[in-house]
This record gives sequence, structure tokens and C-alpha cells, in this order.
Amino acid sequence: MIDNLDEIDPNSLGAILYRPKDDVDTLLADFAQDIAQQGVRIGGIVQRHSRRANGTHVMLAIDVATGQEISISQPLGSGAMSCNLDTNGLAEAAAVVSQALRNKIDLPRDQQIRQTRCSGPGPARRIR
Repeated sequence: MIDNLDEIDPNSLGAILYRPKDDVDTLLADFAQDIAQQGVRIGGIVQRHSRRANGTHVMLAIDVATGQEISISQPLGSGAMSCNLDTNGLAEAAAVVSQALRNKIDLPRDQQIRQTRCSGPGPARRIR
């Protein structure tokens, strides 16, 4: 967290603008993949939605550094009405982000991508 906004170098900020109809999760995943292919060391997670073989919906957190898939949802049964987020999966995803932030300290300044909030329509998302 940045305590003093005057410490932010405006040349090191980035934002991804998107419309409500855009698939922001895919947009962020593609961005992470593109910069990784350019040789920038990155870390963090992106969210993906998919279907299991039986047709049930699953939410995944993908470690952008390793490609590891972490399930962040749990099957609750056909009649369930409550939130299906999996706290164990969320904790595992949080550990990936924490490790990425610790590793960020070791990066050369020109390879760091600052955390910022995206602006524009839709919810704010953090990028690493």
C-alpha cells in the first residue's frame, strides 16, 4: 500500500481500461502472458472460469509465474444457495500473491510493474 501519493512515479503506472461487456479476467491474463513473453518477470494471480467434465462451474486462480491452477470454488450441491468460494483455495492464492510481492523487492526497478487500480467502467481490479 502506498502511504504517500507523492511518492508515485507517474511514468511507472499502468491502467487497463475495459468496458462492462469485456472479459476483464481474460484481458488481464493475456496482458500477464504478453509481458512474461517479453522477458519481464511477473508474479500474482489471474482468475479464470471454466467447467468441469460434469458441467459444473469452477473458479480458478492461475499463478501467472508458474501456470499452477488453484481452485477457489467448491461444489455445494444442486440445491445450495450460499457462496461457493473455497477458503482453502483463497488462502493458497493469497500465499502466491504474498510470495510474488516478496519477490518484487528483488527485481530491478525497470522490470517492476507498480500496483494500481484500473479506472473506467466496471469494478476496480489490481494488477501486479
